[in-house]
Amino acid sequence: MPIYEFQCKKCRNEFEVLFRSSDEKLKPACPVCKSKNTRKMMSAFAGGKSGCTSCAATSCSTT
Repeated sequence: MPIYEFQCKKCRNEFEVLFRSSDEKLKPACPVCKSKNTRKMMSAFAGGKSGCTSCAATSCSTT
């Protein structure tokens, strides 16, 4: 199940919702003000750089 990020248009609160694919059309209520006037945000994702597999990410000389 994907996690979607939403922002409330009323109070500007940002929150995450775990959705089943059949629920994707639903608009969740804001957990702060309970408004259903929310919008789905573009989510950032963590993309990694390729490097050597034998060293830790914080000390790798190839990153």
